Amino acid sequence: MARQSEIDLRAAINAISDVIHNRPRPIREFDQIYMKAADMVIQSEIIADWADGKRVAFIGDGDAISVCIAYLKKRDILQYGPSHIKVFDFDERICNSIIRFADKERMSETLEAIPYNCFDAFPDVGGFDCYYTNPPWGQHNEGESVKLFAQRGMEAVGHKGEGVIVIADDDDLDWPKVVLKAVQNQALEEGFFIQRMMRKLHLYHLEEEPDLHSCNLFVKATPGNKAKRPSQTIDDPDLLDKFYGRNGSLHVRYVRQKKRVDYGKAHDDEYALEYLEADK
Repeated sequence: MARQSEIDLRAAINAISDVIHNRPRPIREFDQIYMKAADMVIQSEIIADWADGKRVAFIGDGDAISVCIAYLKKRDILQYGPSHIKVFDFDERICNSIIRFADKERMSETLEAIPYNCFDAFPDVGGFDCYYTNPPWGQHNEGESVKLFAQRGMEAVGHKGEGVIVIADDDDLDWPKVVLKAVQNQALEEGFFIQRMMRKLHLYHLEEEPDLHSCNLFVKATPGNKAKRPSQTIDDPDLLDKFYGRNGSLHVRYVRQKKRVDYGKAHDDEYALEYLEADK
């Protein structure tokens, strides 16, 4: 945390704006709600410091914090960061935007992304040192969506590493407390302990709850910890029906990209041209 004062803030914000320019628009039906830019700068520094020199699995990454971390290090704005980052996300648009940006900035050796749905068994159990996830926050399913993303993170590190779970944090609402308790209980049951909690750290582009914050929950495996079961595909209709909250049943395996789009530019179906009289 002490390293934050060493950052060139203007360079960092400009770099983050490049990442925002590249990422796809959020699909609200899947609880894709993006973190605000200033908080992305702070979060990127925190996670880069925490994961310095490590292999990190991102279980979903609509915010594009993975890209921010890799890019800030590539631009020498940060002098530290993970040795390798791999993003697992069911939205092909997000995966393609990461791959495209990594290729453009020559970061493909350290940053990659593959399509993955967390209802499937995890494809690379134990392949990472730590994990990061900012999942659907579980308001309408008592945290079950958060727990599944966290479970895949624990599998990614072979139940031996550590992780950061980004979760809703609000003193005036009841449901974030219910979710937080469920996630903390899960961590303990899986052989992880809570290292620390950075409260009310982030804000989001969320019209109905503009003041709703999230926190960083840091968890770490106890020495000698082992998984209680192998990674398994989940087929639970009740969980599927509630997974993305109020929007009802969304039994979607992947979000596929229909066509290549340049996310930072206006799409041709967003506007029409009305010409000067002389040009008609």
